[in-house]
Amino acid sequence: MNKHARAHAVRPEIMVEDLMIPSDTVGISLHLRNKRPAALKTFSAERTILIMHGATFSSESLFDTPLCGLSFLDHLAGYGYDVFAVDVRGYGGSTRPPEMDAPPEASEPLVRTEVGVRDLASAVEYILKHRGITRLNLVAMSWGGSVAGAYTTANNDKVVKLALVAPLWLLKGPAPIDAGGRLGGYRNVPVLDFKERWLSAAPEAARSRLIPADGFERWANTSLATDPQGSSQAPPVMRAVNGPILDIREYWAAGKALYSASDIRVPVLLVHAEWDQDVPIGSAQDFFLSLKHAPYRRWVEIGEGTHMVLLERNRLQAFDAISQFLGEDYS
Repeated sequence: MNKHARAHAVRPEIMVEDLMIPSDTVGISLHLRNKRPAALKTFSAERTILIMHGATFSSESLFDTPLCGLSFLDHLAGYGYDVFAVDVRGYGGSTRPPEMDAPPEASEPLVRTEVGVRDLASAVEYILKHRGITRLNLVAMSWGGSVAGAYTTANNDKVVKLALVAPLWLLKGPAPIDAGGRLGGYRNVPVLDFKERWLSAAPEAARSRLIPADGFERWANTSLATDPQGSSQAPPVMRAVNGPILDIREYWAAGKALYSASDIRVPVLLVHAEWDQDVPIGSAQDFFLSLKHAPYRRWVEIGEGTHMVLLERNRLQAFDAISQFLGEDYS
């Protein structure tokens, strides 16, 4: 294993390993977190998963914050999967581009979708080599859905199944994540103030029960901890690259697709929640109908959920939909 790896048991039956793997750029390393059953000794394409985050928060923040004692990664590992989560450069435990040490206005938006695709490809190749397999499953959320979708169109032979949670697709106007104006290299996200925007997507009467008790604080602390430089400021922030925002502005919000969904030729699951304002239901429908060459496709709509459904009260509905889809054999 990589010399930077560390392994220990989260629970007696689940192992966690943090790896730093090379990207295709000298000086840039990518963080991979792996969770798997401790007893798992034989690896297969069908039981291997790589997960990717969205435009703002890292994979640890979105997929490995334990709410009520269980994270999404824990759930999948508990079902016997060998599951990896990647942070592309600029996120989580991966290397920050050197421009992020200067003020945001000193550089153009960093880490556009094409770079995300390259970093995802580096993670795929590492896993395939080290597990001795030729394919794996991809799971991705939001902007990560753009990255995973674009990757799959050029690498269908390396993907068993594709499960996407609220993937970006064509929008009818500016995205809520885009505040407008000139975009610098990155933005400072005041994570502790994010709760108001999160809850505002839900009807007022449902807001008090949307996020599990203490869930926001646990998630916010995890998110801030991924960026020690930003979180040391007062008030604390988390730095997030702006390349994904520029791509949303120039492509999805402008009615131009970054890739052709009809070029995806593997089974696809689309998971969406009814109160998602970042990827409205009409956008999700357009994406689903564009999957013309998937061997089969499924759309699961989660009631009473927002764009952050994987961290909300109804998250287990999404967890179960994804694990069921990945586990079924219709060959």
